[in-house]
Amino acid sequence: MRIGLYFGSFNPIHNGHLIIAKDIINNYNIDSVWLVISPQNPHKNSENLLNERHRFNLVDKALEGEYKIKASSIEFKLPKPSYTVNTLQYLKEKHPNYEFVIIMGSDGFSNLKNWKNYKYIIDNYVIYIYKRLGYEINNELNAKVEIIDSPLLLISSTYIRKLIKNKKDIRYLVPDIVREEIIMNNYYSDVLENNTKKQS
Repeated sequence: MRIGLYFGSFNPIHNGHLIIAKDIINNYNIDSVWLVISPQNPHKNSENLLNERHRFNLVDKALEGEYKIKASSIEFKLPKPSYTVNTLQYLKEKHPNYEFVIIMGSDGFSNLKNWKNYKYIIDNYVIYIYKRLGYEINNELNAKVEIIDSPLLLISSTYIRKLIKNKKDIRYLVPDIVREEIIMNNYYSDVLENNTKKQS
């Protein structure tokens, strides 16, 4: 089985993540995509990071009824911060019969040389790269890459958190069930304005 590992904070998960995962399932030689929720990314500020269990729950709910994409909490049991190379080695031992590939945006790929043991990653794994605005794909590391021709969506978790902070509605940016969970639990803000109440 060929598994695509899509690492991220998913803080929160949004429709852009899901569209990329589904596009890969539909159009590339990958049997399943695992959304690997990172408790603590060593390259990102954790100040606005929702608890990992809450983030996992949002991802899990977003995938209800989906059989080829799944939420993975594998990094929750590994040392923090979450280094991709450690996760890959753990998964290789746990699932020796699976072939794992990595899914990342061109922004992440441009920073790959700063990752822990990046040479091990590029020597042993194929990397599927989707384009992010402002980040050209320059394979100066001679990694084994495949460019994903997925829709270029200008949606980010940072933008969604900013909307919530400013009490704006996030409908259509995240699955409805994720939006409802965020509202119900006041994630990222004390109050999330529900614009549907303003409809005439």
